[in-house]
Amino acid sequence: MKLQILLFLLLLSAFTCFSQEKGTPINTFGKIVTDKFPSTRTFDLQYEQLGPANYSSKLFGEDLERGRFENHNRLKLAVNLPIYKSQSQRFALTGSFRYKYESFGFGPIYDANENLTPPRPTQDFHYLAAAVTATYITTLFNKPVIYNATVSVDGNQENVQRIKGFGTASLVLKRTANTTITIGLLGMIDPSSIVPIAPLFTYNHRFQDSKWDIDVIIPKSILLRRELLENGRISIGTELFTENFYLNLKTSQLNGIYELNSLSLQSGVTYEYRLDKKIISTFKAGINNVVSTRITERGERTDKYIYDNKQDAQAYFRFGISYNPF
Repeated sequence: MKLQILLFLLLLSAFTCFSQEKGTPINTFGKIVTDKFPSTRTFDLQYEQLGPANYSSKLFGEDLERGRFENHNRLKLAVNLPIYKSQSQRFALTGSFRYKYESFGFGPIYDANENLTPPRPTQDFHYLAAAVTATYITTLFNKPVIYNATVSVDGNQENVQRIKGFGTASLVLKRTANTTITIGLLGMIDPSSIVPIAPLFTYNHRFQDSKWDIDVIIPKSILLRRELLENGRISIGTELFTENFYLNLKTSQLNGIYELNSLSLQSGVTYEYRLDKKIISTFKAGINNVVSTRITERGERTDKYIYDNKQDAQAYFRFGISYNPF
């Protein structure tokens, strides 16, 4: 997922819980964020394995090839460290770092004329990103409001490729003992963004006399959650994920730096188990449905793509381990 979108959606979802307590300082806000999302903890390591899937692709609108991904996996590392926190507990700066290793193994591949092509070796990609996030918590119309600004830089093992940024504001519309509704506005500083300004919405409801609650974040996820066993929690639902990395290509048709963006819906079950006060394990499994995979020239909007890939649904599982000393 693009780092700036990831950071905002995590903050927005945590804001649902934050808004239930008036005057909650920023350290409690941060605790809520890290409780809900492993990738915001101080250190988080995740490994994801996706099952085999057939695919077809087009280049410049013309059929290119069809084939099969026999093996596809990702390894992700996230580091998040506090930089500054005001004495009022309402303003904070946070630094974040992300590293991703992504690998594709191929089966038989046929060109546009249905000719079998030579075997394709495994292709590996590296993605790195860093960001600084400023968060300010206050009130507006006697309701909690949070302002956020993030500047990020990303690239691959060869070079820094892009600098991006965004700003947000979120406000509580409704808050009761069981229900919280918030709205937010996201403004992007990114030439590749299709929509520079977008509304966002969250809905959280705990069912009466039940351990279950529903957590809706538009456009991120729809989840049902409950405690399971003494130190565990289970979630069932669907989440939207985006993945991206850069390609340095030197071919007769493509020569330069390009960016791959993939959008998918992952439906399934997540189980988190707290090993001790600072270490949490996570396991996810289900079905991965790729909505689109596109390649654009670096910095171009994704609707101006030059390569398009369609693939079948596939099974997936993910295992993660987090360490949160703070």
